[in-house]
Amino acid sequence: MMNLDVSTLFLVTIYVESILGLLLLFAWAQNFELTAVAWWGSAHLLRALSITLFGLYGRLPDVLTIDVSNSILFTSFAATWTGARLFDGRRVMPLALLAGALCWVVVSRIPVVGQSMELRALISAGIIAGYTWLASYEFWHGRAEPLVSRLPAVFILFAHGALFLLRTPLSAMLPWSPTNQVFGSVWLTVLSSEALLFTIAIAFILLAMAKERTEHHHKTAAMIDPLTGLANRRGFLVESERWMRREDRNGSQASVLLIDLDNFKLINDRFGHAFGDKVLQVFAQTASLAIRPSDFIGRLGGEEFAAVLYNVGRERALAVAERIRASFAEATAVVDGHAVAATASIGLVTSERMPVELSDLLAQADQALYRAKERGRNRVEIASSDRVARRPEEPGSRGPLRAETGAQTAA
Repeated sequence: MMNLDVSTLFLVTIYVESILGLLLLFAWAQNFELTAVAWWGSAHLLRALSITLFGLYGRLPDVLTIDVSNSILFTSFAATWTGARLFDGRRVMPLALLAGALCWVVVSRIPVVGQSMELRALISAGIIAGYTWLASYEFWHGRAEPLVSRLPAVFILFAHGALFLLRTPLSAMLPWSPTNQVFGSVWLTVLSSEALLFTIAIAFILLAMAKERTEHHHKTAAMIDPLTGLANRRGFLVESERWMRREDRNGSQASVLLIDLDNFKLINDRFGHAFGDKVLQVFAQTASLAIRPSDFIGRLGGEEFAAVLYNVGRERALAVAERIRASFAEATAVVDGHAVAATASIGLVTSERMPVELSDLLAQADQALYRAKERGRNRVEIASSDRVARRPEEPGSRGPLRAETGAQTAA
């Protein structure tokens, strides 16, 4: 009865591996940019072929059912690892991809290894565990990307590698023989069941990860200005508000810069809109270099930009604004052989205390920007945050809602 159960289990495993491999390849066919999914689908099909050959143990020569079967099996796990590398933008390593199979072919020809089923089981388990743990590490290495399905993939791959090493101590208990009696082992049933559960789980986790990344990219694309690569108006407002909500209880400072490129319509009229787009890109590059990675800048529309400087007081914010203004003027003195000399006007406001509404800070910065335009452009004007209406304090906190008047400016 056990013989029938294991034989049936092998057939089910072959069927499942094949279906999952084709499913992943179909998903790849829907989006050829998901190269990693093609590798993962191929890995399942290779495992199906390997299991098919192993299932013919005793009916075909051992070189096919053991040596070739194991070589294909090692390559399948190497393909899973390679897919994990490609998923996070790393390159294929052809030699490492074939290293497991080549190692097996060479080592299995050593007499002491070829005559010891225990050593062969130890080597094969070590190769599979190695590739599986490498795939787990690749996913762990890229965990900075906010994909929820990464951690389950890391855990499943690591656990499978560890469980596969059980083949080593259990191999001594397997009734290895030249006949098909190997299928009579209860340990083989347990290991085959675990392998089947693993292949189902990892296929769906990897597919979910690819789908999650696609959705994340689509969501991110809706928040990004395609011309400059900066956040668009929606992305800027959403991200800035999220930070301010997070910092409400910390009493952190926040400085907002509202930036407008001077006489931009004249640049478009003189050089054309394509050249105007180039000037916008130059500003985005210079401004991004002038702020810290922790700060946030976006394009609100047209030639208007905004930046939020986190935990930055007025003096430091003024220095950043001046750096943006001067860097942009220098960078556009000559653009593509044309003397452009584009400049920018900047309105700056600093909130000394949180919480505060971003819309209020932007309104104050807009007034400062208007004054910068009035006073000759290519300058920075500072607005006082005294008129900024703070959010209502939570129950138990001190201080009423403030809406004071009066503003100070400085060149």
